[in-house]
Formats: sequence, C-alpha cells, structure tokens
Amino acid sequence: MDFLFCLAFFLLLFLIFPPKRGKENSKIQHCHPTSTFMAASNSKSHEKSTAPFTPKEGCPPLIQAVQKGDRGLVLQLLEEGADINVRAKGGWTPLHNAVKEGKEEIVQLLLDKGADPHIRKDNGATPFIVAGIMGDVKLLRLFLSKGADVNEHDIHGFTAFMEAACYGKVEALEFLYKNGANVNLGRQTSEEQKKLGKGGTTALMDAAQNGHVDALKILLEKMGADVNVCDNMGRNALFHSLLNPKIENVKCIVSILLAHGADVNVRGEKGKTPLILAVEKEDDELVKMLLKQDGIDINETDSDGNTALLLAVEKNHFDIAKLLCESGAKADCEELINIAERKYNPKMKRLLQDYGAHENFCCPDESWEPNSQRWKVPLKKLHEMYRPMIGRLKIFIDKEYKIAETSEGGVYLGFYDGKEVAVKRFREYSKRAEQEIACIQQCQKNSNLVMFHGRESDKGCLYLCFSLCENTLKEHLAGQREAALMDEDFTKNILMSLFKAVQELHGSHYAHQDLHPENILIDSTGKVCLADFDKSEKLDEAQQKIKDDLKALGRLVLYVVRMGNVPFVEIQTQSDDEVIDDCPNDEIEDLVKSLLCPGEEFQSQLSEIVFHPFFWSCKTRFRFLRDVGNESDIKVREKDSKLLRELNSTNKFQNWTAAIDKSVMTKMNSFYKEERLFYKNTVGDLLKFIRNIGEHIEERKNKWMKSKIGEPSKYFQKTFPDLVIYVYQILQAINYRKHFPRADSSLPG
Repeated sequence: MDFLFCLAFFLLLFLIFPPKRGKENSKIQHCHPTSTFMAASNSKSHEKSTAPFTPKEGCPPLIQAVQKGDRGLVLQLLEEGADINVRAKGGWTPLHNAVKEGKEEIVQLLLDKGADPHIRKDNGATPFIVAGIMGDVKLLRLFLSKGADVNEHDIHGFTAFMEAACYGKVEALEFLYKNGANVNLGRQTSEEQKKLGKGGTTALMDAAQNGHVDALKILLEKMGADVNVCDNMGRNALFHSLLNPKIENVKCIVSILLAHGADVNVRGEKGKTPLILAVEKEDDELVKMLLKQDGIDINETDSDGNTALLLAVEKNHFDIAKLLCESGAKADCEELINIAERKYNPKMKRLLQDYGAHENFCCPDESWEPNSQRWKVPLKKLHEMYRPMIGRLKIFIDKEYKIAETSEGGVYLGFYDGKEVAVKRFREYSKRAEQEIACIQQCQKNSNLVMFHGRESDKGCLYLCFSLCENTLKEHLAGQREAALMDEDFTKNILMSLFKAVQELHGSHYAHQDLHPENILIDSTGKVCLADFDKSEKLDEAQQKIKDDLKALGRLVLYVVRMGNVPFVEIQTQSDDEVIDDCPNDEIEDLVKSLLCPGEEFQSQLSEIVFHPFFWSCKTRFRFLRDVGNESDIKVREKDSKLLRELNSTNKFQNWTAAIDKSVMTKMNSFYKEERLFYKNTVGDLLKFIRNIGEHIEERKNKWMKSKIGEPSKYFQKTFPDLVIYVYQILQAINYRKHFPRADSSLPG
C-alpha cells in the first residue's frame, strides 16, 4: 500500500508541475550519417525506418541502407549529405545495389535525388547492365528512359542482352530485343585481348554454354541469332555448349543447335572440334549425335595430333571407339594397338585390328630437320603429327601454323609432295583465287616470282602451295640494317630483283596491283621473290594498269633506301611530289621521279630503269664518265658543241678543281703548261680530267699519283657523288645515249 501511495503522490506532482524544456531539449540534434542507424526510429521529420541496426565496417552506410531495403533510412541519409554516388568494393554504388536487390522504389528515389544513371562499376557495368543480369524488365525500361544505350557494354564486352542470355532471363531478352538489342553482337574487347583470342562471344553462345534451353530457342527461332557466328577464338555456339562440364541438359542444347545447322567441324582451343570435345566428355550419346551430321570430319586432329578415335582409345572407352570405327574413323592414324595394350584391353585391340590397325605403325622420322630456320619448330611438329592428306598436301588449319593473314583464308605452313610450302587458302570458287591461278599459270617462267608447286581442293576450300620463304621485305630490312651499312649494294640488289620481277610480270601481260612490303618475300638464300597475285589483272590494250604498278614501285624505292624506317603506309599517303621531295639524293630522286611520272613510253619504263645509274657499279660509273670525257668536243672545248654547252650549263661543280688533291691537280695542269690551257671549273673539263686520269693513272711514272687518290673510280664517286646522275640526265635530255651501259657491268657489284 505504501508503495502505491508514493507512486500516486509523485504522479500528481508531475501533473501539477511539469518540467520545463530547454532549448537544447527542443532543438533537433543533427547526427553524422553513421549515427543515423541508431537514431532513425526516433526521427519525426522523415519517413519511418525499420528497426535500427549496427553498420558494417568498410561499407558506406547509404549502401547498407539500400541493401537493407530501407527507403526511409536512404532518404534520411541523403538529406543529411550522404554521397549519392559513393562506391564500395568493386565500384558498387547505391544505384547498382538497388538494382541488384530489385528495389524499384529505391532506384527511383536515387534517380530523383540525382544519382548518375550511367555510372559504371570497376568492371564497367552500368546499372542498366546489372538490370539485365537480374532480368528486371521494369528497371531496364526505366534506364532506357534515362538514356541508356541498349547495346552499351562493360570492359569485358558484356551487354545487358548478353547478361540476360547468360542467366536465362527470357522476359528481359525479349524486351531488349524489341528495343533494338543487337542479337549477333560479339563481346567487344581491347586489341590486346583480341590478339589472345578473347572476346567475340554472343548471347547465343552464352545461353548455350549455360544450358538455358528456353533462351536458346527464342534466340534462334524468334530473334534470328546466327548459329555459326564465331568468337575471336573461332568457336561457335555448338563448341560453347560443350565447354561447361556442369550443365545437365547439354544433349538438349546440342540437339537444338544441330537442328539449326551448327557447323560440326568448327575448331577451338588447341584445335579441338566438337567431336573431340564430346569424346573427352566420354558421352557416347553426344558422339552419336555428332556422327549423324553430314560432312563431319571424323579424322580431324587437334593441335597435338590427336584424333577422336585416339582419344577414345586413350580413355579406354570401348563403346565410343566402336561408334567411331563404324562411322569410318581411320584406325591406322597412330599407335592405337600399343595404347590398347598399355590399357590391358584385348577387346579394344581386337576392335582396332578388325578396322585395319596394326602394331607396326610407321612413325615419322624424328631426326628429320626442315630447311627453313624461321619456321623450324612448327614445321618439325607438323612433320611428326598425323594429318589426313588432302591429295598431296599435308596441312593443319590452326593458328600455330598460320604464317600470314589474307583477306580470305590466311597462309599456313604445309608439306606438298614432302616439300616445305606456304599454303594460301581460299574459298573454292573465290574470284581472287581464280585471278591468282590465272596469273601464276601465265607467268610460271618468271624466275623472280615465288615458285608455285601445286593446288588441292577439299570441302569447299582451295589450297595454293608456294615455296616457303623466310621473311617479308619489311622483316628483312628490319633485321639487316647493320649489314646494309657494310654493303653498298644491299638496297640495289633488292630493288633490281623487284624491278625485274614486275618487268617480267608486265611482259606476261599482267599487272600486280598490290605491290607493298608484305607481298615481297625473301627466301632462305636471300633471293627476293614477288608474291600474292590475287589482285593481279590482265593488261588491256591501253596497259594503263602498268602505271599503278610503277607508282607503287616508286614508293617502294623510297621505303627500301630508307631501310623501312618510314612505314610504307605513311609513304602511301604522301603525294607524288612529297615522295620525290623526301628522296635522300639526286640519283634516287631521278629514279623515283621516272617511276612516278613515267611519260608516254611508260610501257617500256622498267626495261629502261633497270639500267638506271642507281644500279651501276662504281667501276661502271667511272667508265661512263671517262667515255663521255673522251668525246672530241669535250677534249678540244668545241664552242659550238651542244653536248658541251648543256654539260656546262650548271654552277653545281663550279669549284671542282679545289676539291682535287692539290699535288695531283698541279701535276695534271703541268701537261698543259706550254699551251696555258689549264683545267677550268666546268663540267666539261672535269670529265676531261677524269678521262685523262683514267688513261694515265696506271703508268709507272704516275704510281705516286695513285697512292694519293687510291682507286680512281671510288675517289671520283666520293668526291663528286652527284656527277654521274647530272651527266646522265643531260645526255638523256638531248637523247645522247651511246655511252649508257647496256651490259652486265651496269648491275650492282
């Protein structure tokens, strides 16, 4: 009773004299966002939050509020100054998290409060792409209204459409398709990743690899997905369907893809085919499904030389081996009997023997060595590997054996009649292949073209086999820059061979039309060979296509004399005048100009150019100058001589006497002391001087003179490097050609 009485007394006092509220009690205290989790349930100025909870370390409170789905708390934190685009580990923002949690009201709230709808995680994924993963059509529609690109992708190339396919979100797939998603878009990735074979995967491949049957059907039947488009590693959707070991409905997926015409001979990692993958899975039903397909190549090998049958025997799987043998697999492709014996499987051994296997299988000679040093390793591997022959050709279409790209099918290493060859691959009825064959057949006698060995056809492909060369011109120049400094004829020999090759091509009534450093090859002996005639054209009566080849040759001259230091693509973009201006000396300039501006007699231009001074040896140059200096008009300084007048019309060599060794000049002038007809600073007298030196330098009494100047041909070339081309141009201009060399002496060396 006393207790109740006391309680009633104090309650009465409280009602009569209520406590006064100070300013500090009436004022709303503003808390830091981290304290808001504890205070949110008492707030009067915001929506009511759910029960408070303790924030986690390392994760921004706003993101935790979003993950909790507490809209009131999210709003309160934003009003208290929380960063709306704050990031957690991996670049996850509040907006990304709201999409992931499927909180549409919070997504809308964040957008209304200024969240960036295009913000990206560390991997480049936008909220729109995350919505594709979740298959949330409402959010996808919302982000499209905010300016999202339906085909935007993260740094790995994933779009929302691809993500929806990966996760089997059929409704999202249909929505995105109706809004313009590119069905056959492959994963966009960096150039470096492409070189590694990454990227290029499509939504169809994603659905196939992850076992989403409904998504696969919709993509194929309603959206027109291409069943045979390949990723950057050459794999189609069928190949992808066999990559995931965990999916249980792989047979259903494979069946659908095969029904829609999937290519069963496509290749992937290590040259594997779908059949080889099915054998590796040890799934005889899959193997049986694939073997029923028309055109399947049952004897194809992977990059290690394994056939499907060899793998079946290796895995000791009798039923699959029997299926393969019954379907035509070759049983003599490897030491199958030995493998069966190592597995202690007499039943397998009898099966193989019944289908032609024998114990004395002949293995390739392991001591064999290729002629090519550049391609030694892959050639040796190809030689030792079993490959089904295509006529007389042994080849393996795999990146390990690919030596060059082409516009159609690439160039691969191979063996034709046992010889090492480079094999150019085309579609069987390719127009370019027809052009190349026609040109080759017409020009087989051209010794400066790469040698053609033969052709084979197989499964819609044409294989043209050429002698295997070591390097392209670009590679050759890059590797020989130091050697070229020691050999003055290095560039001359390359260009002479090239000019002769094109000259002979024109003589066979063909123009090359694709002259550039990648189409000029160097064999193991250093010989220059012209290659690639798939753009060649037969000359018409006007022969105007010759001019195109000449212009390309003019640019190649500059490329070669610059030793490839200026990229050819850069030279190609220059005008003719710019190319001429970039020539390092008068002689090369004259050569290039004659190619770029060939004149009316362009059809015979190359037959003239191969005798251009650029190609003359040092001794030929000296002999040319001596012969001109021996002209009577020059010796007697004939005033009315057109030749002498033209030669002396320049100031270029106006002080030549000062350039000659002083003692030699004095001695040579002494022969004209009585007549006082000393040498003048004219070109005519310089040529006369050279002629006289040449006539008398070997005399015993002039032995001292030779000791001063050395070999005369080299002396005059070094002292007057532009003299030969100057005299040549003058004589050419007045059509005075009798001193132009036309013999082997005009060639380098």
